Amino acid sequence: MKKADVKIGGVYGATVTGKCVEVRIDAEKPRGGWEATNLVTSKKIHIKSGRRLQPVVGSKSSAQSTSNGKAKKVASEPAKQETVVAEKAAAKKPRKSKVEPVVGEKKLSCIAAALKVLAESGQPLNTKEMIEAMQAKGYWSSPSGKTPHATLYSAILRDLAAGDAAKFVKTDRGRFAIRT
Repeated sequence: MKKADVKIGGVYGATVTGKCVEVRIDAEKPRGGWEATNLVTSKKIHIKSGRRLQPVVGSKSSAQSTSNGKAKKVASEPAKQETVVAEKAAAKKPRKSKVEPVVGEKKLSCIAAALKVLAESGQPLNTKEMIEAMQAKGYWSSPSGKTPHATLYSAILRDLAAGDAAKFVKTDRGRFAIRT
């Protein structure tokens, strides 16, 4: 609604705290906007812009104004709030069904694939060699990581922190084997 269409003493629809209610414009603010009264709760509110206001259709409220724009007499009844539950329910997207797990072999984790590669090779390998072997044999491939060898190295170091329960053993600088 345009600023010129807003009349002092007029009743308009406005969204207040997420609900559409009727408000009565009481006065114009000197720095812009209007003082208004929420007709449902009788609380004073500030309307900053005419875009927030909508004309009320079929309202039982009546307002009379004088020629100078100030309200002379205002008689109103509490507004009835209409809910738009049906429209909101129709606007919701249908839920996606849960994807059923694929029956068959489960993908190996990076650590499990590294253990398998080390067991097959029988010799200590560094993490780059393990990653290349895992990808070549199809055990594991990096989803989109730029440095999967660094991630594997970090995971192996965390495993080594377990002490005697570790699955890996460090044989040389950057080289690992399976604990026997």
